[in-house]
Amino acid sequence: MSQLLGFDFGTHNIGVAVGQTITGTASPLPALKAKDGQPDWAKVAKMIAEWQPQLLVVGLPLNMDGSEQPLTDLARKFANRLHGRFGLPVELQDERLTTVAAKEELFARGGYRELSKDKIDSAAAQLILEDYLANR
Repeated sequence: MSQLLGFDFGTHNIGVAVGQTITGTASPLPALKAKDGQPDWAKVAKMIAEWQPQLLVVGLPLNMDGSEQPLTDLARKFANRLHGRFGLPVELQDERLTTVAAKEELFARGGYRELSKDKIDSAAAQLILEDYLANR
């Protein structure tokens, strides 16, 4: 069995989810606060130690037409930093529409009270990871 950690990169919040290849499912974890796209790396290290992932998946934010946006480059830098710090393989996953889908899913589950920013970010990370698992 392979464990994976997925990340929905943002400059202020980074959603996180854990998934596994056997079931192809993922679950949201608490989102990380970030300053200019830099999380508290000690918290990332703690998550990696706890979950022991074999692979990290970072959502790649693209425009609907597939072109890049300013956040695309920042997400790539975050992915490179993850690889550099922890030595784990990192894959990028197209994340178009995951935040929208995450908001719809959370709203359907519990209305407006479910729509807190960290819940949305980690639900988006969950969807990114599930997309990755479904398409690998």
